[in-house]
Amino acid sequence: MSKGQNALLTDLQARGLVAQMTAEEELSAHLDSGTCTLYCGFDPTADSLHIGSLVPLLALKRFQLAGHKPLALVGGATGLIGDPSFKAQERSLNTRDVVESWVEKIRSQVSQFIDFDCGNSAAEVVNNLDWIGGMDVLTFLRDVGKYFSVNSMIKKESVRQRIDRDESGISYTEFTYMLLQSYDFAELNRRHGCTLQIGGSDQWGNITGGTELTRRMNGEQAFGLTLPLVTKSDGTKFGKTESGTIWLDSRKTSQYAFYQFWINTADADVYKFLRYFTFLDIAEIEAIEQRDAETQGAKSAQKILATEVTRLVHGEEGLQAALRITEALFSGGMDGLSEQDLQQLALDGLPCDTLDPQTFDGKPLTQLLADVGMAPSGKQVKDALGRNAVLINGKACSMEHNMQLSQLFAADQALCGHYFIVKLGKKKYHLLQLP
Repeated sequence: MSKGQNALLTDLQARGLVAQMTAEEELSAHLDSGTCTLYCGFDPTADSLHIGSLVPLLALKRFQLAGHKPLALVGGATGLIGDPSFKAQERSLNTRDVVESWVEKIRSQVSQFIDFDCGNSAAEVVNNLDWIGGMDVLTFLRDVGKYFSVNSMIKKESVRQRIDRDESGISYTEFTYMLLQSYDFAELNRRHGCTLQIGGSDQWGNITGGTELTRRMNGEQAFGLTLPLVTKSDGTKFGKTESGTIWLDSRKTSQYAFYQFWINTADADVYKFLRYFTFLDIAEIEAIEQRDAETQGAKSAQKILATEVTRLVHGEEGLQAALRITEALFSGGMDGLSEQDLQQLALDGLPCDTLDPQTFDGKPLTQLLADVGMAPSGKQVKDALGRNAVLINGKACSMEHNMQLSQLFAADQALCGHYFIVKLGKKKYHLLQLP
């Protein structure tokens, strides 16, 4: 860390959020000189961003809170091509209509994290299709392509890895992605006075290509800063669970499942994630870590992390819904759950099956719960019934109820007229719903 370094850079480095940067001392002085305009790009490769995008999204907010102006670039043009950076194989190309629909959804998502009404630091969302879409190929080759050496492009690690794979390689389409992203930087510099690009560390080659193109096309100095790609201590991929990707859209990943993802963070990762994904002061995070080190039993950090990140992404209402569901499952008090809460559980909160009332006749509860996978066989369910360890909507069942499916799962007994939360033992839950 340089003497007299910019306070924001100091905080980012203390959080472990700086992987690489260009011209550190000059960038520090530049950030101290007044409001800096910076950008980060988000390509529409799906109809929602996932939690891997949270680090750069929150970084834009960190810069804005420090008095700088963030531009969130949604790649309506680059999303049609696909970034090859460290991808094992060529992306599937999506149609223009699909990408256009995704652009609008991503635009809405990124807008949650930055402020559009705060004077000189007010954020903007831009779309690179606005300047790339109307450019003809000859103009692009003459005005942009002439500044790039193929020799240096193939030396970029992200490209070289693909070239070295004989079975997949890299198409000319994806090879030109670096030129498009670099041109974005030069164009944003010309249109908005943008002087800094941030992105994940896999973007270093594209970002430095942009700083060089901005210098050569516009005669302006530009800077780049990359953020670390998030990794987990156990080597598994961050942002993935057995049920799939953790999305920022609550229609794809419910607030409850989102909250549970963070609650289940390993002790070895949680303090790093507090630095990456929250706006808590470093001193406060260090105090949490110290308290946890002195505590026997459950740590506090996971709950703090889950609370802070769920509130950032889903707002206070979303956080309260996640807490309400968590408490209901823990305490067994189901009556306070709303229909929206139960829909969250049906989406991804619990294993879920639809009940067919026609199958009730003659089928015992022991067989039903075995059929939906709550136990390997009806015998284990029978044993649990004997211990009053089977609960339906918080009410204990005994062997006397084994043949009473039509009564146990009657509509007038259902939560919100449709839902039954079945608990077997201490930890197994299943959601059954009437059609």
